[in-house]
Amino acid sequence: MTAVSPDLSIVIPVYNEEGIVASACRELMAALDARGLDYELVLTENGSRDRTVAILEELSRAHPRLRHLHSAEPNYGLALRRGILEARGRWVVADEIDLCDPDFYDRALPLLERGEADMVVGSKRAPGSVDGRPVFRRVATWIHNTVLRFALGFGGTDTHGVKAFSRERIAPVASRCVVDRDVFASELVLRAGLEGKRVVEIPIELHEKRAPSIGLLRRVPNVLRQVLRLFWVLRVSAPVRPDPGGPTSAKPPPA
Repeated sequence: MTAVSPDLSIVIPVYNEEGIVASACRELMAALDARGLDYELVLTENGSRDRTVAILEELSRAHPRLRHLHSAEPNYGLALRRGILEARGRWVVADEIDLCDPDFYDRALPLLERGEADMVVGSKRAPGSVDGRPVFRRVATWIHNTVLRFALGFGGTDTHGVKAFSRERIAPVASRCVVDRDVFASELVLRAGLEGKRVVEIPIELHEKRAPSIGLLRRVPNVLRQVLRLFWVLRVSAPVRPDPGGPTSAKPPPA
């Protein structure tokens, strides 16, 4: 059985993932079990219209370390925020169902355990990273990061995707975030840095298991609205004084 307070919580938002959710969860749990980790796997489902909920119910009955949350609204940011706030582990990994790369865990968790970071961002744009996504998605990430850099003073290379952090240090940051959907993850990283948390980037190899569940062009108008709101909140109405050092880069620990 899962301990009341496991060492590690893995939080994964899911939406219409009937095609890969079972296999991805089983593969990840097998990798974590092989490493002897004390963990819980929290699937935070939001607004799915396929068999995702039924599959998660079956998985929860079969695997005591897995539990799932349900929200009626399809909203990635709110689902991720809820999962972070309901996580019970000392450390939290906010992962993606189409990633689940145990190599990131192997490199990120030691940085947290040694006190070298409060948050470790797996960057697909840091030196040494490999981004296997289509060109148009890599360009979209570059544009998004450029907007964050000029509008909000972001000093890192990536805000989306997998990240690991101290629940004690970062969950309160998540509770103060004001935007949702795709931009919540960006605000979480930005706000953590602005509030003086130690945000460290390490490169990752990104090879997605399926195409995005929501088309890129459909997401653009909302992303622009959310970034404008974030600019107003962080830089105009109640600006947070930035940490002069900003996010830093770190080499992964020795193998």
